[in-house]
Amino acid sequence: MSEFREMRRKRQLLSEADSIAILQKATSGVLSLLTEEGYPYGVPISYVYTHGKLYFHSALSGHKLDAIRFHEKASFTVIDKDDIVPEKFTTFFRSVICFGKVHIIDDNEEKMQTLRLLSARYCPDQPGTEHEIASGFNHMCMICFEIDHISGKESIELVRAKENHAK
Repeated sequence: MSEFREMRRKRQLLSEADSIAILQKATSGVLSLLTEEGYPYGVPISYVYTHGKLYFHSALSGHKLDAIRFHEKASFTVIDKDDIVPEKFTTFFRSVICFGKVHIIDDNEEKMQTLRLLSARYCPDQPGTEHEIASGFNHMCMICFEIDHISGKESIELVRAKENHAK
């Protein structure tokens, strides 16, 4: 038996490829961790996705890092679509949730490589990027989220619209 639940409404399940495409397109999500006090801690954060992993940057100390050090299991959620349709009492949504293990990158070479990935995503071809990376390198850390399970879902209305379009 898998430790991850099967989606109840399978017709609304996005393919893994569609879920990854959403991760590659979105610019932020919510990293959810468990604190030492036993509370869930969800923090909005920018990221970069590559090869089954998510990378985040962080200050050298704080609530997020304390929670990561306390418990390695985490989830990460991205909302791709959230259109409220009041006259139908519903929302046309599309989202992805990842489950996995998160850790602080200790290796400076890996830290630099992942920082460059993040920079290339949010500041492509920006002059001074290498200088900015070098000047901030010792004052921040990089975090790796290794995805164990990914699940995407969309509202039934979006599923039906795709089915009708395919006919």
